[in-house]
Amino acid sequence: MVLISVDRYVAICYPLHYFTKIKTKRVQVCVCLCRYNSCIGECVIDMNYIASLLDLIVTFIFPITVIVILYIRIFVVAVYQARAMRSHIAVVTMKATVKKPEMKAARNLGVVVVVFLICVCPYYCFVLTSKSNVYTTSSVTIVLWLFNCNSCLNPLIYATLYPWFRKSIKVIVTLEILKPGSYRTNML
Repeated sequence: MVLISVDRYVAICYPLHYFTKIKTKRVQVCVCLCRYNSCIGECVIDMNYIASLLDLIVTFIFPITVIVILYIRIFVVAVYQARAMRSHIAVVTMKATVKKPEMKAARNLGVVVVVFLICVCPYYCFVLTSKSNVYTTSSVTIVLWLFNCNSCLNPLIYATLYPWFRKSIKVIVTLEILKPGSYRTNML
C-alpha cells in the first residue's frame, strides 16, 4: 500500500520527473523488500506486549500515516490543478465537469484507505487486547484472513472504480461476449 501511495504521489505531484524517479530496478528492489516467507501448517505466533506494540507501530501506524499524508497531498494537488483549469476555461459547462473528478478522486482514495483500515484494524485490536501472548492459527484465523484479504481487495477496488472495467464485467456476466460481433463493443 505504501509503495502504491508513493507511486501515485510521484505520478501526480511530479509528473515530469516520474520516469527519472520511478525506475524498474527501484521498483523491483522495493517489491523484494516487502516479500517474506511464511511457515506451512499451523503457525504459532509468540509475541509479548512490547513486540506487539512495535509491530503495531512499524507495520500499521507508520504505513497508514504515510499513506494518508501522501493521499491528502495527491488530493490537494488534484484540486489545485482542477481549479487552475477552471480559471483558464470560462465555459459554464466545464465548471460542472471539473468538480466531478475532484469528488471522484477523493472518493476513490477514501475507499482504498477505509478498506485498508477495516481489514487491518481487527488484527491489531485482537493482538493488543488478548490476555495470552501465544496465539495459534485457530485463535486468529479470521483476523489474519481479513488482514491478508486486503491484498486481494485492493486490485479489485482499483479495477472496479474504472467505468470501462465495470462495463466489461457486465458484458461478460450477461453473456453478451458470446454474441457475434461482441469484439466490436466499445468499452470506453
